[in-house]
Amino acid sequence: MSNSPADASSRLDALEMRIAHQDQMIAELNEVITAQWRKIDILERHIGNLREEFQNLAVLRTAPEPPPPHY
Repeated sequence: MSNSPADASSRLDALEMRIAHQDQMIAELNEVITAQWRKIDILERHIGNLREEFQNLAVLRTAPEPPPPHY
């Protein structure tokens, strides 16, 4: 393995490029994760609303029905 300054410089350049690509990938992954968490939060709120609506409907169904009108 040679220890010439040109070789060390090219190795350093290659490492810097790898780090730059990794930094970019980390930033992109962070954006994806942030967007997914926003979607998850929205979906959890929707599920909570649907659950509450379903429970309200279930209470109405278990209530006794009024007698039919007599003619």
